[in-house]
Amino acid sequence: MSDSVPGDDADSSSDTVDRAPGEPGPPAPPRAGRRRSRRDAAMRAGAMSAGSLLLYLAFPPLGWWPCAPLGLALIAASLYGAGPRRAAWLGYLGGLVFLFPALAWVRTVGDDVWLMLVGVESLFYAALAVAAALVLRLKWWPLWFAALWVAMEWLRGLVPIGGFPWARVAFSQGESVFTPYAALGGAPLVSFAATLCGALLAYAVLRRPAPGPKAALRRVAPVALALAVPLLGLAVPRPGDEGRTVNVGIVQGNMPGRGMDIFGDEPAIVMKNHADGTRRIAQAVREGRLPRPDIVVLPENSTDIDPFRDAYAYRTIDESVKDVGVPTLIGAVVAIGDDRRATRSLVWDPATGPGAHYDKQRLVPFGEYTPFKELVLALWDRAALVGRQSVAGTVPGDLKLGPVTVGAVNCYEVAYDDTVRGTVRAGGTPLVVQTNNATYAQSNLPAQQLAMSQLRAVEHNRAVVTAATTGISAFVTPDGKVSWQTRELVADQTVVTVPIRTEHTIATRVGALPEWALMVMGAAAVGVAVWRRRRDDRMGND
Repeated sequence: MSDSVPGDDADSSSDTVDRAPGEPGPPAPPRAGRRRSRRDAAMRAGAMSAGSLLLYLAFPPLGWWPCAPLGLALIAASLYGAGPRRAAWLGYLGGLVFLFPALAWVRTVGDDVWLMLVGVESLFYAALAVAAALVLRLKWWPLWFAALWVAMEWLRGLVPIGGFPWARVAFSQGESVFTPYAALGGAPLVSFAATLCGALLAYAVLRRPAPGPKAALRRVAPVALALAVPLLGLAVPRPGDEGRTVNVGIVQGNMPGRGMDIFGDEPAIVMKNHADGTRRIAQAVREGRLPRPDIVVLPENSTDIDPFRDAYAYRTIDESVKDVGVPTLIGAVVAIGDDRRATRSLVWDPATGPGAHYDKQRLVPFGEYTPFKELVLALWDRAALVGRQSVAGTVPGDLKLGPVTVGAVNCYEVAYDDTVRGTVRAGGTPLVVQTNNATYAQSNLPAQQLAMSQLRAVEHNRAVVTAATTGISAFVTPDGKVSWQTRELVADQTVVTVPIRTEHTIATRVGALPEWALMVMGAAAVGVAVWRRRRDDRMGND
């Protein structure tokens, strides 16, 4: 693949030559040149599409994680030698091919929402491709390409409307040879390592070393480096066990509805289901079928009725907590005034009732609040389904629950590095991810979210307990292993013995510093590439 063929958009300066009015332009390229250009474009599009599809296959529920570096190798190869304009549409194509299946779970909300989301998010891949086309002309370009990928994922998680950090390369590596890097530099370093590995493989194929006795060595060296990247992850220091445990009851009560109608027709059915699940734990303990829990965890939205405004809801929850006899973390949507609400993790004590709470900080746009509310409601009727607008919390989710301080993370928040890290730094252990995936049941979302919990466990040296309304509820060890999980759309409950870890990983301590270092490195490479391009253009004009 080369950008030197006639008709490509890479470095042609013919359109910038000053001509007198009426003076004919340069002759059209020969037919053979146009054919070569079209053939080159088709080959690049094929490589980009194949690479993006392989990248999708790395993500759960398939979870074929080796496909990620292989796919990234093809993506890098498709951009090698391309001009900026060609790279832009190639990158957009790659974004579409990857994100349409990766975000298929959004179709539950509506095909129009799915199309809009994928269309917007693919713009980030187009921008990445333009920058990558520049740095792929530099020495050591696999490093710069991987750094730019991290920058693109960072930007996706920032804008628009609070960002959408779903489908990052790191989240395809919940349990792989690249996962240990999470303990060193968090999710960004995992994305960097997998992308660097793929880029080195592409470099090995694309490079044409000069003939000589060292030619074979020069071709083999990038492959050796690509293999060394995951092996070096084994050297990342990881804290060990501290000898403390806590018994955690997990309740998955299930929901009667599906899609956008998850609550069904029976009032308070979700609350009843989860109260019944809590009682089933209590009964199993009395019968000796389960160990006595120290704490119990229920999902986000485990009550569809505000217990502070409904006496029946308060009594139902309180009686179930008294039955199990231990502090319980309830997921509730509670009213704030007449027109606002909060998605809340609420500590409910069997003796004193409701107490401390954590309000979700990262709210779902168009799910929990409506951005640009007046305009959106005027243009889109379905936006009214949000109802009362949620208010974001402002403090981390460290909550004293019985003998431990849990780190409460609500559903969508598990994708955000800073939110999870802030909760761990505040003292949360174990992490508790309360989630309501009922709208997306049996799609690829629950499995993708579980992989995020696996990565967070390794990143922060914390066990992760996930409680979901319809699944997947799970217990993830600090090593990222799924020790127990439920099937979807079934009521289930258990008690698991969870290790308590308090020591921080390097990633927890240094925070976003590795990510910023990589982004600065990528930006500097783009700056050098632009400067060299302009210098070469000036020299050519002279």
